[in-house]
Amino acid sequence: MGAVPIVNENDTVATDEIRFGDNDRLAALVAHLVRADLLVLLSDVDGLYDGDPSIPGTSRIAEVAGEEDLEGISIGSAGKAGVGTGGMVTKVEAARIAAAAGIPVVLTSASQAADALRGHATGTYFHRTGRRSADRLLWLAHASTPRGALTLDEGAVRAVVEGTGSLLPAGIASVEGEFSAGDPVELRDPAGRAVARGLVTYDAGEIPQLLGRSTRDLARELGPSYEREVVHRDDLVVLRP
Repeated sequence: MGAVPIVNENDTVATDEIRFGDNDRLAALVAHLVRADLLVLLSDVDGLYDGDPSIPGTSRIAEVAGEEDLEGISIGSAGKAGVGTGGMVTKVEAARIAAAAGIPVVLTSASQAADALRGHATGTYFHRTGRRSADRLLWLAHASTPRGALTLDEGAVRAVVEGTGSLLPAGIASVEGEFSAGDPVELRDPAGRAVARGLVTYDAGEIPQLLGRSTRDLARELGPSYEREVVHRDDLVVLRP
């Protein structure tokens, strides 16, 4: 139709249930949704620097190929121009989200937007670090609001984080929160750290009777409908440390 769509989170209508937090993160999610070839994030500085760009001796980082290129870098807030609602922290986080989903990112200044769109070398280029995932999994990892939490034992943590299995009742130590089947919940290790997020298949009130028990025993006692995962692998994302 010859129109340019403008997507923006409006604080006057956003709710706790439907909130992305900042427009940089929203941009990364929309770029994935529309299968964009490139995400361009604009700031008031011409890229990511290895320190405060106002201090002599700091250098612009031309490329970021992975997390190792960001080690030791102090990422500050937005500069005096205040372009956009997010500072450099949110822009780098958005770049990480997009790159991990298979979309390269250029982070540059608003004055160099045209050069970025022409493919000229400008700003900081974030290489792809992963492949495209299902839209709902990207939403689950970066835009959903957990309704509760399940604390796992060490074996279940390994199965979820390092393996390819689903979360079974036997690996759950405790449950908290009020949620219904289909809601997003946080999966935590014994120390309380969030290691994953998933869509739960039980209501919160059902889970206490399942803790630490095998699906076979549950099916024998409660019926065949209880011989299922608490969180299926297809509805689970491991969170980046």
